[in-house]
Amino acid sequence: MSSALNVEIAKNLLQIKAIKLNVEQPFTWASGWKSPIYCDNRKTYFYPEIRKIITRGFVETIKEKFPEAEVIAGVATGAIGYGALVAEAMNLPYVYVRSEPKKHGLENLIEGENPKGKKVVVIEDLLSTGGSSLKVVQALRDAEAEVLGLTAIFTYQFDAAINAFKEKQCDYHTLSNYETLIKTAIEMNYVEQHHLETLSEWRKSPGTWKQE
Repeated sequence: MSSALNVEIAKNLLQIKAIKLNVEQPFTWASGWKSPIYCDNRKTYFYPEIRKIITRGFVETIKEKFPEAEVIAGVATGAIGYGALVAEAMNLPYVYVRSEPKKHGLENLIEGENPKGKKVVVIEDLLSTGGSSLKVVQALRDAEAEVLGLTAIFTYQFDAAINAFKEKQCDYHTLSNYETLIKTAIEMNYVEQHHLETLSEWRKSPGTWKQE
C-alpha cells in the first residue's frame, strides 16, 4: 500500500474523530490504562467515501502481501463489516470469528463455512497489544485453516504487539500506524510539537503511563 494512502487514512481518522488525541486530559481505556489517544474505527462505517478508501487499502495490501488468499476472515465485532466489504471486492469467500463461542445453538466460534485447508487472511480494525487478534488467528489455525496473515486499519505499534506476532509467527500489515498519525496530527494542528515527548513516553510503557 502506498505511503500516500497511509497518510490519507490517518487524516480521515483524525477528521471524523475516529481517533482522538488529548495529552492534557487522557482517556481511560476499558483495560484501565490511561492514554492520550483513543481509537474507535467503527465510526468510519458512517462515511461512504472513507469506507471505500479503507476497503481499497485492505484490497491493495492483500493483493500485494497475501496474493494466495482464498478466504477473508473478519474479527468480531469491529471488523465484521470491513471483512465482508473486502471479501465482496475480491470475490472471495467470507467468515467472521467471534471472541468466544456462541452460548446457544451450534456454539460456533467461526461463523460461516469451516475454512479448513484454506489460505485465510484476517481483517482487523485495530491492533493494540495484539492479544485478541491473535486469539482469532489461533481459532482459525485450530480449525486447520492456513492463516497467511492479518491486516488492520490502525496499530499503536506497541512492542508487546510486535513481539506477540513474532512469537506466533503471524505476518501482519496495517493501513496506518501511530507514527504516521502523530506526524499527520502535528501537521493538522491536532497536537503541538512539545507534546511529542509525552506521546513517546506513553507508547513506550502504555500499561503504566499516567499523566502527571
